[in-house]
Amino acid sequence: MIRRTLLTLSRQKKIQEISANAPISRSVVSRFIAGEAEQDAVGVAGDLASEGLLSTIDHLGEDIEDRGQADYTREAYLRLLKGLDQAGLAAAAEVSVKLSAVGQALPGDGEKFALDNARAICEAATAIGTTVTLDMEDHTTTDSTLSILRDLRADFPNTGAVLQACLYRTEQDCRDLAYEGSRIRLCKGAYKEPESVAFQAKEDVDKAYVRCMRILFDSPCYPMIASHDPRLVEIAGALATRADKAKGTYEHQMLYGVRPDEQRRLSKAGERVRVYIPYGEDWYGYMVRRMAEKPANLALFVKSMTSKS
Repeated sequence: MIRRTLLTLSRQKKIQEISANAPISRSVVSRFIAGEAEQDAVGVAGDLASEGLLSTIDHLGEDIEDRGQADYTREAYLRLLKGLDQAGLAAAAEVSVKLSAVGQALPGDGEKFALDNARAICEAATAIGTTVTLDMEDHTTTDSTLSILRDLRADFPNTGAVLQACLYRTEQDCRDLAYEGSRIRLCKGAYKEPESVAFQAKEDVDKAYVRCMRILFDSPCYPMIASHDPRLVEIAGALATRADKAKGTYEHQMLYGVRPDEQRRLSKAGERVRVYIPYGEDWYGYMVRRMAEKPANLALFVKSMTSKS
C-alpha cells in the first residue's frame, strides 16, 4: 500500500512544486543525486572511476510537453558528454536518456522529435567513445521506446535497452532483443502499473526477474543486471557461471547512494559494476520512486523536509 501510494505521488505535479520549495536537507538529496549541474555528475563519475566503478548518468526530468524544454535537455546531455570527454572519463561513463525528457510526450510528432534528439546525443556519445542507454518508463511508452531503439541501433548498435521484469510482456521482449551485441539492462520496474499489464506481488516480480535473467544469460547478448536484491545478485552470479559467461561479458548496475559497500565488494571481486548517477534540478519524481522501492527511506526524507537546517 505504501509503495503504491508513493508511486502515485511521484507523478503528481502540484506536490512536486510544493516539495521543490520545501526546506529539504541537502544531505538527503545528495545521498541519491549527484548535484544540479553537469560538473557535479562528472565529478561523482570521476570519484567512482577512481575506485574501479563504471557509471551511467541521467539528467533528471520526464514527461516534458514543451519543445524548448526537450531541446534544453538534449543540450544538457551534450554538455555532459563534453565534460566527460574533457575529464578523460568516456571509457568509464555512459549516459542514460529518458525519451519523454527529450520530446516523446509531445503531441503529434513527439516520437520523431525524441528520435532526433536522441540521435544527436548518440552521435555525441559515439564521437567521444562512449554509449547511450534508453531508460524505460511506464508501460504506455514501451512500444514507442522500443521503436526508437530499433531506429537508433541501425546507426548506433551499442545503444542500450532497458526492460522491466514486472511487465507480463518482458520475457518475450528479452527473447526478441537478446542477440549478439545487444546491451540489455534488466530492472524490476519503478512505475505504478495496472494489474492488466504487470505483476503486482513482489514475489511474482522476483520470479519474473529470474526468468528474464535466465533468457539473457543463455543468449549472446550483454546482460546488465540492475538490482540491489542480495538474492537476485547471487542468482545472477550462478546463472552467469552456468552459462559460462566470463566476468566482463555482463555487468551489475546499482543506483548511486544505494548499497555502496556492495558495489565496491562486487567490483573488488572482479565484477563489472556500473552506478546509475542522476543529476539535475528535477529530483522529485526520482526521489519518490526511490522511497517506493525502499519505504524505510521515507522517514529520512520526511525528517529532512521538516528540518530547518
